[in-house]
Amino acid sequence: MKTMRTSRLIVTMLCPLLAVVPAQAGSGDAKGPSLAGAWLGTVQLSPTTSVRIAFDIQAKPDGSLSGTFLSLDQNGPPAALSRIGLVRGWVTMEVSSAGIRFEGMLNAEGSAITGHLTQKGVSLELVMKRVPALRPQEPARPYPYLEEEVAYQNTRDAVTLAGTLTLPPAGGPFPAVLLITGSGQEDRNETVYGHRPFLVLADYLTRRGLAVLRVDDRGVGGSTGDFSQASSEDFARDVLAGVGYLAGRKEIDPQRIGLIGHSEGGIIAPLAAVDANDVAFVVLMAGPGVPGDLIIEGQIAGLLKAQGASQAAIDATLGAQRRLVEVVKTETDPNMAREKLRNLGYTEAQIQTATSAWFRFFVTHDPQETLRQVKCPVLALNGTLDTQVSARVNLPAIEQGLREGGNTHFVVKELPGLNHLFQMAQTGNIDEYAQIEETIAPLALETIAQWIEAQTKQK
Repeated sequence: MKTMRTSRLIVTMLCPLLAVVPAQAGSGDAKGPSLAGAWLGTVQLSPTTSVRIAFDIQAKPDGSLSGTFLSLDQNGPPAALSRIGLVRGWVTMEVSSAGIRFEGMLNAEGSAITGHLTQKGVSLELVMKRVPALRPQEPARPYPYLEEEVAYQNTRDAVTLAGTLTLPPAGGPFPAVLLITGSGQEDRNETVYGHRPFLVLADYLTRRGLAVLRVDDRGVGGSTGDFSQASSEDFARDVLAGVGYLAGRKEIDPQRIGLIGHSEGGIIAPLAAVDANDVAFVVLMAGPGVPGDLIIEGQIAGLLKAQGASQAAIDATLGAQRRLVEVVKTETDPNMAREKLRNLGYTEAQIQTATSAWFRFFVTHDPQETLRQVKCPVLALNGTLDTQVSARVNLPAIEQGLREGGNTHFVVKELPGLNHLFQMAQTGNIDEYAQIEETIAPLALETIAQWIEAQTKQK
């Protein structure tokens, strides 16, 4: 009973709600091995049932830590860690919203943590092992281009944004792209499961003659601001601040600045493009074309089906999700929404997430409405094995929105065999992300580079 209860609790936390409200970062020992990096382990729920667990930890310039928790075999979204502690080798990690706590001892080499994962009073042995940091596609210094640490202001929201600008070594002014991360607290490299996709993408494009700006999200790394209170609209203003910064650089052609948005970044990029006349092009990498409530329903159905759930169980879970979303959509008073959700039996963790600014915008925003207003050239890509943002559902919706708005300068394309991170995959499930050595498939890199070169070619 206890093992089944633990499994059910983890699913309940991860499955019904896509958004996770970020919390306070932790800190590490001043000396000794760092916790920064990707960690993988397996919880044995019963003699025949196990669940793989992942922690993804990032270090900020001041030495503090932030990160996420993920149950790989349940195919849900990451949950932000509310606490990360490392004191004399003793590690503590918590997801307070779900009552999850991991404690253990870090070995002298910094390669493994031996301890226990506890949730709602149930404690299970867990050994977390570090994933090798360097992936084959990651570039090594010295780079054949210029690299500069930069910071600029979103003055409207009083947010300082910090990032890395890479520039070709000579010539200019250059065309430029600003990279926009997906959902959750992301650093400038979009670090996930031991991969740094935006580092690889920026390196590839800069070697092809493009300037590339990649930026820490609000409240992450060197950037200030409260991530937990922000929605995609707020992030779009951060993007506009970045466009303005690029336009003011003498090395960059202000008429050839574009955006590349991955996942939720594919919602944010069109929002920014509509509000800025100086965005020359947009690339959507696994960007949603339908409202977020439909995205979540697709994730839930796929997850439960993969776990062998009956259609009746899937329908029941989707029904509960739809009741939650209906409250969020119809009740504009957050306090009243919380009370209604409590009366319907949702947990406080679910209620906290469902009434956040991010979640409310995500489930009520229709990407097609924004896409109808985008007039610049657009490239929309998605992998055929994407299990988080389905190519079959979202690419046609993106194309429809652009066509209805009169945009004739777009390409919508499925890339065979690629997952949500644009890796060459076998199933597309989240549990493959860390296991695949490839960070971004060459097919995706070349498709993006060639299309951008065609848009920015000087005539």
